[in-house]
Amino acid sequence: MKKIKIHLNKKTKIILWSVLVVLLIALVVLFFVFGTGKKDLADKQEEEVKTEAPEATPEPEVPKVQIIDLDSKSRNVAVMINNIRTVWGYQSGLQDAYLVYEMIVEGGYTRLMAVYKDKMPERIGSVRSARPYYLDYALENDALYIHFGGSDQALRDVRTLGIQNVNFLYDSGFWRDRSLGLATEHTAFTSMENINQQVSKKGYRTTTESSPVFHYSALEVDLAAHGTVMPANRVYLEYSGSRNTSFDYDPVNKVYLRSQNGVAHKDYVTGNQYTTKNIITYQVRNYSLDSYGRQALENIGSGKGYYITNGQAVEITWEKKSRGEKTIYRYLDGTEIELNDGNTYVEIQPLGKTLTIE
Repeated sequence: MKKIKIHLNKKTKIILWSVLVVLLIALVVLFFVFGTGKKDLADKQEEEVKTEAPEATPEPEVPKVQIIDLDSKSRNVAVMINNIRTVWGYQSGLQDAYLVYEMIVEGGYTRLMAVYKDKMPERIGSVRSARPYYLDYALENDALYIHFGGSDQALRDVRTLGIQNVNFLYDSGFWRDRSLGLATEHTAFTSMENINQQVSKKGYRTTTESSPVFHYSALEVDLAAHGTVMPANRVYLEYSGSRNTSFDYDPVNKVYLRSQNGVAHKDYVTGNQYTTKNIITYQVRNYSLDSYGRQALENIGSGKGYYITNGQAVEITWEKKSRGEKTIYRYLDGTEIELNDGNTYVEIQPLGKTLTIE
């Protein structure tokens, strides 16, 4: 095949090279215009997808009971609190107790047993002596028992039942507040720090595997779901001809204000009236053991009572099979009661005394 040679003059070559350069520049411009535009469009579409994607809904927080730490293994501490009229206005530390028992003693008076868990009040008291039926409730709460002496039977029971206790009649860990101007037997006070020191000194167990006597609900309890509800804006409990306790409902704070013989029951340190979220009340037969008038209570058995909270009351049953077993509280439908999140007073009246719920 014969090769054909094309001869271009210098001017033509310059023109061809110019055209080639223009074409290359045009290709580069087109690449950046269309290539980058596609990337920007893709990025924009991706951003739109991200923007339109629904946000993940956070898991709702599960309400947690506040009155006690249900996961805590700390052992309860039960302290006998003087409640003779002479000391009203001088009592200290009851508001830090998550559970308080009130029962009759000699002379028509009552005594209180305050149960503490994971609290460190600096002043508790005044501390008084043991009575045998209070031991039953220290046992069912697996509590260390703090007292100042006791009746002969109570002290025998402490030994025979193996109750780990601090007895200020022999043990240190308390002080006398003589500035109150009261008789000496009404002036013994302690603190949780002092109690813990004595417990450590005696080598007592400070943890528990026992569950609380009561079940608690972080949500408001619906009493109407378990029985006939009655108004409970005021609760009056007679213990003797000379002694009564009453509670008046505060609907703003949803607690009951506690009074004794019509006198506001106040804390000596804070000056605040004692309050409670829950009231459990029932009656048992009592009788005198001796000429001094010391009492016995027939608190082993079963019967009916009331659970009172949030301005309402509902009838319940109670059952305690032995001194050491927990008292079981149920609605009339057989369901175990749940308490609203807050402190509780258990008021065990003598049988036949006046109870008014209105």
